[in-house]
Amino acid sequence: MTPHNNASKGDYADVVLLPGDPLRAKWIAETFFDNPKQVNNVRNCLGYTGTYKGVRVSTQAGGMGMASNGIYIHELYNDYDVKCIIRVGSAGGISKKIKVGDIVAATTASTDSNITNGLVNRYQISPSVTYSWLERFMKHCPDAHVGSIVSNDYFYNPNPNWWKELQQQGTVAVEMETHILYALASQFNKQALSVCTISDHLDDEVDDKRMSSTEREQGFTKMIEAVLQTIC
Repeated sequence: MTPHNNASKGDYADVVLLPGDPLRAKWIAETFFDNPKQVNNVRNCLGYTGTYKGVRVSTQAGGMGMASNGIYIHELYNDYDVKCIIRVGSAGGISKKIKVGDIVAATTASTDSNITNGLVNRYQISPSVTYSWLERFMKHCPDAHVGSIVSNDYFYNPNPNWWKELQQQGTVAVEMETHILYALASQFNKQALSVCTISDHLDDEVDDKRMSSTEREQGFTKMIEAVLQTIC
């Protein structure tokens, strides 16, 4: 057990789905898992383990942002011997090529954060996806967009145009967690994949729709099914 997790060693499967929202973790377990068992409830950051098509699989909420997710990612890799973490989240669209409801698989994640500056002395690292997992996922979700995203610390950025230069650089989407996931996977010699469903778009000229909180919590069936098929 850890200060943030009351699961016992062995309670998590080798592969863990990592949403931010604890209610999304609960929804994933109750909707897709056979015989789901809650393994963590500390701070209501819920974790579950069950099976999908006979394969043991887990889901654990990570909260919002890299500081929160970094705690759970570190402990899953380091204390619970998890082999692969797959982020299943929401993201804001940046690229003109994507719309609300599309799925994005991240090759890497830039950031406005200093959270990984000290991992490798003198270098700004560029953490990346585990390619074999990306390749497998794309077989089950061939219409997903693949590309570089950005993980921001700042949600309510006072500069309303902060994303426009990133759009020009080809950045696909923005969220708040993937950079630390890929960085810690590299640090612990583990595996990682981040896939997100676009819940809104920064460029209203491309798409001005917005998913509701309920849609963000429970409306990602296609993405979750593709991830679970990838695991199996």
